[in-house]
Amino acid sequence: MAFRNYILVCGGTACESSKANDIYEALVSELKVQGVSDEVQVVKTGCFGFCEQGPIVKILPEDSFYVQVKPEDAKELVAEHIVKGREVKRLLYVKEGNKKHAKVEDIEFYQKQYRIVLRNCGFIDPENIDEYIAREGYAALEKVLFDMSADDVINELKIAGLRGRGGAGFPTWMKWNFTKQAVSDQKFIVVNADEGDPGAYMDRSTLEGDPHSVLEAMAIAGKTVGANQGYIYIRAEYPLAIKRLEIAMEQAREYGLLGKDILGSGFDFDIEIRLGAGAFVCGEETALLASIEGKRGMPVPRPPFPAVKGLWGKPTVINNVETWANICMIILKGGDWFSQIGTPDSHGTKVFALTGKIRNSGLVEVPMGTTLREIIYDIGGGIANDREFKAVQTGGPSGGVITKDFLDTPIDFGSLTKLGSMMGSGGMIVMDEDDCIVDVAKFYLNFTVDESCGKCSPCRIGGRSLANLLDKITKGNATMDDLDQMVEIGEAMKKASLCALGQTAPNPILSTLHYFHDEYVAHVVDKKCPAGKCKSLISYHILPDKCIGCTACARKCPVVAISGERREVHVIDQAACIKCGVCYETCKFGAIEVR
Repeated sequence: MAFRNYILVCGGTACESSKANDIYEALVSELKVQGVSDEVQVVKTGCFGFCEQGPIVKILPEDSFYVQVKPEDAKELVAEHIVKGREVKRLLYVKEGNKKHAKVEDIEFYQKQYRIVLRNCGFIDPENIDEYIAREGYAALEKVLFDMSADDVINELKIAGLRGRGGAGFPTWMKWNFTKQAVSDQKFIVVNADEGDPGAYMDRSTLEGDPHSVLEAMAIAGKTVGANQGYIYIRAEYPLAIKRLEIAMEQAREYGLLGKDILGSGFDFDIEIRLGAGAFVCGEETALLASIEGKRGMPVPRPPFPAVKGLWGKPTVINNVETWANICMIILKGGDWFSQIGTPDSHGTKVFALTGKIRNSGLVEVPMGTTLREIIYDIGGGIANDREFKAVQTGGPSGGVITKDFLDTPIDFGSLTKLGSMMGSGGMIVMDEDDCIVDVAKFYLNFTVDESCGKCSPCRIGGRSLANLLDKITKGNATMDDLDQMVEIGEAMKKASLCALGQTAPNPILSTLHYFHDEYVAHVVDKKCPAGKCKSLISYHILPDKCIGCTACARKCPVVAISGERREVHVIDQAACIKCGVCYETCKFGAIEVR
C-alpha cells in the first residue's frame, strides 16, 4: 500500500530514553484524530546517528528533518506538515548562523559521511523483514546460494580488502579461508557483539537498526566455510538490540531464510543468541568463545587460532558486528567497488562513536582516509562551548591520545598505530582544555584494571602498579622516577601480557606521557594540576576585588566552608573545603578562582 507521507521516528536506545516511544504513539494517535491515518505511515527506525539532536523525526517525501522533538509536538507536526503541507520551522535543524535546514543532505553532520554499515539505520523498520528485503535484503545470500562458489566468495572478500573492524584489522578473507580449509565434522560462525568500550555504541546501534544485515552475512559465511550453526554473543545490558535480533531471527525463519533447506538450496543454517554478563575481557575472541561454552571468560594462548580450533575445539569464524555488516554489500556490488573506497592499505569505511567535548556527538561513518580534523570539525562541528581542542582518544580504553599537531592524520589502521593509538572498535572521545590528561589516563587505566581477568601477571600486577603510580601523581606524592617506572612497566606489559587487553592497556599512559610530558611534570614537580581537575592539587580562593558579598557561594557550600557577612568579602576555609567546585559554578561575578 502506498502512502502520501512517511514519518520516520528514531527508535535507537538514545532516542527511546528521550521519549521516542511516546512521540511515536502521539503521532499515530494524532493522525487518527485529524483523519489522515490512512494516508500516512509512521515507522520506528534505528538510530539516525545525529544523537546530539535527538529525538529525531524525518518526514518523507519532503525529507524534512525535525530535531529535539517532544511528544507534545506531534499535534502541530500533523496539523501543519501533514494536513496543511507546511514545515514546522521551529523544529527544523538550525545551523550556526541561524540558517534553517530542511534536507538531510544540507546538514553538515552528514555531508562527509558515506554509509555502508549504517546504510539502513534510520531508513527502515528493523522489526519488519519486508522493509529490509525492499532494500536488497537477502539478495546477497541468494546470490551466494545459487550463483557463487565458496572460492568465489573468498575471492571477492580478498579483492575488497575488508579487514576486521574489531581492532586488530586482520584480513577477513584470510580468516574465512582458514576455516573453509579446516577439516572438521562441524564448524561455527560467531558474532562478537560484546561492545564494552566507554563511549562506544556502534555495534549496538547497528543491531538495533539493521539486524538482518548481520543475520544474512552469517548465513553467507556459513555457506562459504561449511558451517550450519551460528552464535551471536551480545551483552545482556543491550535489551533493545537483543529484542530486535530475536524478532529478526523469527521472521527470517518464517521466510525460509534461516533454518532447514534455506530457499530450497539444501543448505541448513540457524543462529542462537548467547548473553554476556558485561565482562570487557570477553571482547577478546578466545575469552568470548569460552563464555559461550559456559566457562569463565578468560583468554587462552594462540595459536591455534579460533579459525582452526575455536568453539568446542571446532573451526570457528568470529568477527565483530561492523565487519559482518559490510559483507552483503561486498557480495552484491563486488570487491572492486569496496576496494575503491578508503586508502590503499585500509579499504571501505569506518564507523565511529563521536563523543566527549564535541558539539555534534553521534554515530559517524566515513571512508578510511578521512582526517581527524574533518571528523571533529566538519562533521562534529568543533569543540563545545567554544573551548580549545586538547586531544582526541581513539580505540577505547586501550587506545592512545592524539594532539592537535596530528589533526590532519588520515584515519586508517597504520596511521593511528604510528601515533601510539589504534583504530580499536571505533570509539572517539574528544577532550578540551579543561580536561586533565593525567586524570584521563587514570580513568582508562582503572577501567582496564577492573576488567582484567587476572590470568596473567603482566596485566594483573602491571596494571595495578600503573594505577597506583597514577594515583600518586594526581595526589602530588610522586617523583620523576615514577614517570620512568611507568614507561618500564608499560613496555613490559605490551610485550608479555597474554591477550590484547593487557598488551594495549598501557597505551593511554605511554601516549600521554609522550605528548603531554609537561603536564605530568607539573603534577609531579610543581604539585599543580593545570586543568584544575585533580582535587588534591587545587584550591579555591575568593578574589577580594571581585567579591560583592552576595552570599550565594556560602549558601550553596555543602560543608559550610565559606564565611562572611552580606556585602562583605567572603573567605574559604581551606581546611574545611572539600573542593567540590560548587562555589566556583555558583559565583556569577568571577570572584572565585582555582589555583
